[in-house]
Amino acid sequence: MTVDIIGLDIGGTKCAVVRAAQDGAPQEVKRFPTTSARHTLDELYAAIREMGPGEHPVFGISCGGPLNSDEGVILSPPNLPGWDSIPIAGELRARFGGEAYLMNDANAGAIAEWRYGAARGCWNAVFLTFGTGMGAGIILDNRLYEGTSGYAGEVGHARLAADGPVGYGKAGSFEGFCSGGGIAQLAQARERQLGRRLSFHRGADEEITARDVAEAAEQGDPQALELFAATGHYLGLGLSLLIDILNPQIIVLGSIYVRCQRFLEPTMRQALQQEALPQALKDCRIVPAALGEEIGNYAAIAVARYRKGDFAGE
Repeated sequence: MTVDIIGLDIGGTKCAVVRAAQDGAPQEVKRFPTTSARHTLDELYAAIREMGPGEHPVFGISCGGPLNSDEGVILSPPNLPGWDSIPIAGELRARFGGEAYLMNDANAGAIAEWRYGAARGCWNAVFLTFGTGMGAGIILDNRLYEGTSGYAGEVGHARLAADGPVGYGKAGSFEGFCSGGGIAQLAQARERQLGRRLSFHRGADEEITARDVAEAAEQGDPQALELFAATGHYLGLGLSLLIDILNPQIIVLGSIYVRCQRFLEPTMRQALQQEALPQALKDCRIVPAALGEEIGNYAAIAVARYRKGDFAGE
């Protein structure tokens, strides 16, 4: 029987359908913008039909939460307005047969980096999204740790300060300080404190964004570098908690860290030295994600391969 591995990467701005090669790497990719739920789903299904999913396809779906992974239902993610109670796994099985598995993007990214990327060969690893939000996927003793009801890894909700930028609905949270939205809030708060715009905020009406801060930091702007230093400090505090509790071999940081490591690392390392258990810190490597812009494609494929047991003997 022919078994095709097909991944669906569903994001707030773009989606992809990916067919896996024999070695598990992405072989054929179709990308398109995310629009309304029904229109985007129709595009996903059309792309799958074009690929010809074979006799018994196995689908892996990577999507931001909240989800009901056991039932394969997308439950109103904040970055997907209108995607309310979408039984995507069931719809895939009804249309194409085979198997379909849904997983949140942080867990999917963790499996991808563990089997294809920076954490390959590690038994205990943590992957942090560090993008629009802050979520974690946790590999313990060579398997994904999902928790009692699938909510393990929601590190963005952890409070790092009594007050501060808001992330995951909580002021002073890990996500508040260490995410694209959080960096933007830090910049906006700094402007309010100063009573004027930051030197690199040139837009007429638009609020300052994390991208603005990153571009200014690239040019050596001292105000932008100061903002990244603050984010790096809180990143170190958050990582210290993970290192002390989980004692991982490696922590892999995605998205913003991949692009801005040099601005974040000095204060991150200072906080780690002050807060983390010395031996646990010594035993843990902290590295940028290796899969780069392809991580979503690998993550969707990794969901299917993990759920069907392809990684069990590796």
